[in-house]
Amino acid sequence: MLRGMIGLALRLAHLVAVLMILFAGLAALAYTIGSALGYTPWLALELQVGNVVMADAGMWLQIAATALIVSLLFFLPASGRVLALERGHRDFRISMEDVARAYHYCHHADRRGVFTMSSEFDQVRERISFLRDHPDLQQLEPQVMEVAAQMSQQSRELAEVYSDDKVRRAKEFLAQRQEEAETQQARIVEALHACTEIRKWRQQVEVEESIVASQLEQLQEQLDRCLPDLGLMVGRPADNVTPLQAKTAAE
Repeated sequence: MLRGMIGLALRLAHLVAVLMILFAGLAALAYTIGSALGYTPWLALELQVGNVVMADAGMWLQIAATALIVSLLFFLPASGRVLALERGHRDFRISMEDVARAYHYCHHADRRGVFTMSSEFDQVRERISFLRDHPDLQQLEPQVMEVAAQMSQQSRELAEVYSDDKVRRAKEFLAQRQEEAETQQARIVEALHACTEIRKWRQQVEVEESIVASQLEQLQEQLDRCLPDLGLMVGRPADNVTPLQAKTAAE
Protein backbone atom coordinates (compact mmCIF):
# COMPACT_ATOMS: atom_id res chain seq x y z
CA MET A 1 0.00 0.00 0.00
CA LEU A 2 2.80 2.44 0.88
CA ARG A 3 4.57 1.58 -2.35
CA GLY A 4 1.43 2.36 -4.35
CA MET A 5 0.99 5.71 -2.59
CA ILE A 6 4.61 6.65 -3.34
CA GLY A 7 4.14 5.75 -7.01
CA LEU A 8 0.96 7.83 -7.19
CA ALA A 9 2.72 10.83 -5.60
CA LEU A 10 5.58 10.56 -8.12
CA ARG A 11 3.16 10.44 -11.04
CA LEU A 12 1.32 13.51 -9.76
CA ALA A 13 4.60 15.41 -9.29
CA HIS A 14 5.64 14.47 -12.83
CA LEU A 15 2.32 15.69 -14.21
CA VAL A 16 2.59 18.99 -12.32
CA ALA A 17 6.14 19.53 -13.61
CA VAL A 18 5.04 18.88 -17.20
CA LEU A 19 2.15 21.34 -16.88
CA MET A 20 4.43 24.00 -15.37
CA ILE A 21 6.94 23.64 -18.22
CA LEU A 22 4.11 23.82 -20.76
CA PHE A 23 2.55 26.96 -19.28
CA ALA A 24 5.94 28.62 -18.73
CA GLY A 25 7.01 27.92 -22.31
CA LEU A 26 3.78 29.19 -23.83
CA ALA A 27 3.80 32.30 -21.61
CA ALA A 28 7.45 33.10 -22.40
CA LEU A 29 6.88 32.57 -26.13
CA ALA A 30 3.78 34.77 -26.16
CA TYR A 31 5.51 37.53 -24.17
CA THR A 32 8.60 37.49 -26.42
CA ILE A 33 6.47 37.61 -29.57
CA GLY A 34 4.52 40.49 -28.05
CA SER A 35 7.79 42.29 -27.28
CA ALA A 36 9.01 41.74 -30.84
CA LEU A 37 5.75 43.19 -32.20
CA GLY A 38 5.91 46.14 -29.82
CA TYR A 39 2.96 45.20 -27.64
CA THR A 40 5.01 44.43 -24.52
CA PRO A 41 8.30 45.93 -23.35
CA TRP A 42 11.56 44.02 -23.51
CA LEU A 43 13.33 42.97 -20.36
CA ALA A 44 15.45 45.94 -19.23
CA LEU A 45 18.90 44.89 -18.09
CA GLU A 46 22.32 46.49 -18.63
CA LEU A 47 25.49 44.43 -18.53
CA GLN A 48 29.05 45.63 -18.67
CA VAL A 49 31.93 43.40 -19.68
CA GLY A 50 35.13 45.35 -19.16
CA ASN A 51 34.71 48.68 -20.94
CA VAL A 52 31.90 47.38 -23.16
CA VAL A 53 28.38 48.26 -22.03
CA MET A 54 25.57 46.06 -23.42
CA ALA A 55 22.41 48.15 -23.31
CA ASP A 56 20.26 45.45 -24.98
CA ALA A 57 21.37 42.63 -22.68
CA GLY A 58 17.85 42.26 -21.25
CA MET A 59 16.36 41.64 -24.69
CA TRP A 60 18.93 38.98 -25.59
CA LEU A 61 18.57 37.36 -22.18
CA GLN A 62 14.78 37.25 -22.63
CA ILE A 63 15.15 35.69 -26.09
CA ALA A 64 17.64 33.08 -24.80
CA ALA A 65 15.45 32.17 -21.83
CA THR A 66 12.41 31.87 -24.11
CA ALA A 67 14.33 29.64 -26.53
CA LEU A 68 15.49 27.43 -23.66
CA ILE A 69 12.01 27.04 -22.18
CA VAL A 70 10.43 26.44 -25.61
CA SER A 71 13.07 23.79 -26.38
CA LEU A 72 11.96 21.92 -23.27
CA LEU A 73 8.50 21.62 -24.81
CA PHE A 74 9.88 19.19 -27.40
CA PHE A 75 10.58 16.70 -24.61
CA LEU A 76 6.94 16.63 -23.51
CA PRO A 77 5.78 14.13 -26.20
CA ALA A 78 8.56 11.74 -25.19
CA SER A 79 7.56 12.12 -21.56
CA GLY A 80 3.96 11.39 -22.49
CA ARG A 81 5.01 8.23 -24.31
CA VAL A 82 6.99 7.10 -21.24
CA LEU A 83 3.96 7.68 -19.02
CA ALA A 84 1.78 5.75 -21.46
CA LEU A 85 4.22 2.83 -21.43
CA GLU A 86 4.31 2.82 -17.63
CA ARG A 87 0.52 2.95 -17.50
CA GLY A 88 0.24 0.12 -20.02
CA HIS A 89 2.76 -1.97 -18.10
CA ARG A 90 0.87 -1.34 -14.87
CA ASP A 91 -2.44 -2.25 -16.49
CA PHE A 92 -0.89 -5.41 -17.96
CA ARG A 93 0.48 -6.39 -14.56
CA ILE A 94 -2.89 -5.79 -12.91
CA SER A 95 -4.61 -7.82 -15.64
CA MET A 96 -2.18 -10.71 -15.22
CA GLU A 97 -2.71 -10.66 -11.46
CA ASP A 98 -6.47 -10.82 -12.03
CA VAL A 99 -6.04 -13.70 -14.49
CA ALA A 100 -3.86 -15.59 -12.01
CA ARG A 101 -6.37 -15.04 -9.21
CA ALA A 102 -9.31 -16.17 -11.36
CA TYR A 103 -7.36 -19.20 -12.59
CA HIS A 104 -6.55 -20.14 -8.99
CA TYR A 105 -10.24 -20.24 -8.05
CA CYS A 106 -11.18 -22.08 -11.23
CA HIS A 107 -8.40 -24.67 -10.94
CA HIS A 108 -9.20 -25.29 -7.27
CA ALA A 109 -12.85 -25.90 -8.19
CA ASP A 110 -11.74 -28.22 -10.99
CA ARG A 111 -9.72 -30.26 -8.51
CA ARG A 112 -12.85 -30.64 -6.37
CA GLY A 113 -14.73 -32.05 -9.36
CA VAL A 114 -17.13 -29.12 -9.80
CA PHE A 115 -16.99 -29.15 -13.62
CA THR A 116 -18.60 -32.10 -15.39
CA MET A 117 -18.94 -31.07 -19.05
CA SER A 118 -17.15 -33.17 -21.67
CA SER A 119 -16.79 -31.02 -24.79
CA GLU A 120 -14.17 -28.29 -24.91
CA PHE A 121 -16.65 -25.49 -25.65
CA ASP A 122 -18.94 -26.55 -22.80
CA GLN A 123 -15.98 -26.82 -20.44
CA VAL A 124 -14.90 -23.23 -21.14
CA ARG A 125 -18.47 -21.94 -20.87
CA GLU A 126 -19.00 -23.80 -17.59
CA ARG A 127 -15.84 -22.28 -16.13
CA ILE A 128 -16.79 -18.76 -17.26
CA SER A 129 -20.19 -19.18 -15.60
CA PHE A 130 -18.47 -20.32 -12.41
CA LEU A 131 -16.18 -17.28 -12.41
CA ARG A 132 -19.10 -14.90 -13.00
CA ASP A 133 -21.00 -16.35 -10.04
CA HIS A 134 -18.01 -16.31 -7.70
CA PRO A 135 -18.44 -13.60 -5.01
CA ASP A 136 -14.75 -12.60 -5.00
CA LEU A 137 -14.53 -12.08 -8.78
CA GLN A 138 -17.45 -9.75 -9.45
CA GLN A 139 -15.20 -6.84 -10.52
CA LEU A 140 -13.22 -8.73 -13.15
CA GLU A 141 -13.60 -7.97 -16.83
CA PRO A 142 -15.13 -10.60 -19.14
CA GLN A 143 -11.87 -10.91 -21.10
CA VAL A 144 -9.98 -11.77 -17.92
CA MET A 145 -12.54 -14.44 -17.01
CA GLU A 146 -12.38 -15.89 -20.50
CA VAL A 147 -8.58 -16.17 -20.42
CA ALA A 148 -8.67 -17.76 -16.95
CA ALA A 149 -11.36 -20.23 -18.06
CA GLN A 150 -9.34 -21.24 -21.12
CA MET A 151 -6.23 -21.73 -18.98
CA SER A 152 -8.21 -23.89 -16.55
CA GLN A 153 -9.65 -25.94 -19.41
CA GLN A 154 -6.18 -26.57 -20.80
CA SER A 155 -4.95 -27.76 -17.40
CA ARG A 156 -7.97 -30.00 -16.67
CA GLU A 157 -5.81 -33.15 -16.93
CA LEU A 158 -3.50 -31.76 -14.29
CA ALA A 159 -6.50 -30.99 -12.07
CA GLU A 160 -7.78 -34.54 -12.60
CA VAL A 161 -4.44 -36.12 -11.71
CA TYR A 162 -4.03 -33.95 -8.61
CA SER A 163 -7.67 -33.85 -7.57
CA ASP A 164 -8.50 -33.28 -3.93
CA ASP A 165 -9.77 -36.85 -3.53
CA LYS A 166 -6.59 -38.40 -4.97
CA VAL A 167 -4.38 -36.09 -2.96
CA ARG A 168 -6.33 -36.95 0.20
CA ARG A 169 -5.99 -40.70 -0.45
CA ALA A 170 -2.29 -40.32 -1.19
CA LYS A 171 -1.79 -38.43 2.07
CA GLU A 172 -3.74 -41.08 4.00
CA PHE A 173 -1.65 -43.84 2.39
CA LEU A 174 1.59 -42.06 3.23
CA ALA A 175 0.39 -41.41 6.78
CA GLN A 176 -0.42 -45.12 7.17
CA ARG A 177 2.99 -46.13 5.83
CA GLN A 178 4.67 -43.65 8.13
CA GLU A 179 2.74 -45.05 11.10
CA GLU A 180 3.75 -48.60 10.16
CA ALA A 181 7.37 -47.53 9.78
CA GLU A 182 7.30 -45.85 13.19
CA THR A 183 5.74 -48.98 14.74
CA GLN A 184 8.37 -51.20 13.14
CA GLN A 185 11.09 -48.85 14.29
CA ALA A 186 9.75 -49.01 17.85
CA ARG A 187 9.76 -52.82 17.69
CA ILE A 188 13.33 -52.85 16.41
CA VAL A 189 14.42 -50.54 19.23
CA GLU A 190 12.66 -52.79 21.75
CA ALA A 191 14.33 -55.90 20.26
CA LEU A 192 17.75 -54.25 20.36
CA HIS A 193 17.16 -53.31 23.97
CA ALA A 194 16.18 -56.92 24.78
CA CYS A 195 19.28 -58.26 23.00
CA THR A 196 21.49 -55.87 24.93
CA GLU A 197 19.88 -56.89 28.20
CA ILE A 198 20.27 -60.62 27.42
CA ARG A 199 23.91 -60.14 26.45
CA LYS A 200 24.64 -58.31 29.70
CA TRP A 201 22.76 -60.99 31.66
CA ARG A 202 24.77 -63.77 29.97
CA GLN A 203 28.02 -62.00 30.74
CA GLN A 204 26.93 -61.62 34.36
CA VAL A 205 26.02 -65.34 34.61
CA GLU A 206 29.36 -66.35 33.07
CA VAL A 207 31.19 -64.15 35.56
CA GLU A 208 29.23 -65.68 38.45
CA GLU A 209 29.91 -69.22 37.17
CA SER A 210 33.59 -68.40 36.87
CA ILE A 211 33.60 -67.11 40.44
CA VAL A 212 31.83 -70.26 41.69
CA ALA A 213 34.30 -72.51 39.83
CA SER A 214 37.21 -70.57 41.28
CA GLN A 215 35.76 -70.86 44.77
CA LEU A 216 35.27 -74.64 44.34
CA GLU A 217 38.85 -74.98 43.17
CA GLN A 218 40.10 -73.06 46.18
CA LEU A 219 37.93 -75.22 48.47
CA GLN A 220 39.33 -78.40 46.95
CA GLU A 221 42.87 -77.18 47.44
CA GLN A 222 42.18 -76.32 51.07
CA LEU A 223 40.67 -79.78 51.67
CA ASP A 224 43.67 -81.42 50.07
CA ARG A 225 45.94 -79.60 52.52
CA CYS A 226 43.84 -80.08 55.65
CA LEU A 227 42.51 -83.66 55.44
CA PRO A 228 45.87 -85.51 55.34
CA ASP A 229 46.78 -83.87 58.64
CA LEU A 230 43.62 -85.37 60.11
CA GLY A 231 44.32 -88.81 58.68
CA LEU A 232 41.60 -88.52 56.09
CA MET A 233 41.90 -88.87 52.38
CA VAL A 234 39.59 -87.65 49.72
CA GLY A 235 39.64 -90.12 46.91
CA ARG A 236 39.61 -88.91 43.37
CA PRO A 237 38.69 -91.23 40.54
CA ALA A 238 41.61 -92.23 38.40
CA ASP A 239 41.68 -91.28 34.83
CA ASN A 240 41.80 -94.95 33.63
CA VAL A 241 38.89 -96.16 35.79
CA THR A 242 35.50 -96.42 34.14
CA PRO A 243 32.58 -96.39 36.59
CA LEU A 244 30.10 -99.29 36.36
CA GLN A 245 26.56 -98.51 35.49
CA ALA A 246 23.80 -99.88 37.68
CA LYS A 247 21.78 -102.72 36.14
CA THR A 248 18.06 -102.84 36.18
CA ALA A 249 16.00 -105.73 37.58
CA ALA A 250 15.23 -107.06 34.13
CA GLU A 251 18.93 -107.56 33.44
